[in-house]
Amino acid sequence: MTDDGDQEVLALLDDEYARRILIAASEEPMSVDRLTDRCDASPPTIYRRIDRLEAEGFLETYQELDPDGHHYKTYSTRLERVAIEIAEGSMEIDVYRREEDPADRFTRLFEDL
Repeated sequence: MTDDGDQEVLALLDDEYARRILIAASEEPMSVDRLTDRCDASPPTIYRRIDRLEAEGFLETYQELDPDGHHYKTYSTRLERVAIEIAEGSMEIDVYRREEDPADRFTRLFEDL
């Protein structure tokens, strides 16, 4: 039997928009506007999925500065692989995430100050 965390991972990966976001953001960091266009979804749909994907550690968030001086976030996929093993009456799910670059971690800490 799977635990609640495994059920959440499976439900999230079963969601079409969550998969589209992960695929699009695996190419390069993308803003919500770009993800809205690429995933053919409304901004509220994208924001809801981003919240869930971030909670699972599947997305990394970056703060960007546009030429006008405004801040906005971009998102990049951290999820690399999900392995499911079924044996002896049980199922085990292993999630592999890309490690965060130490420079990116430092930048994020500095931006959050």
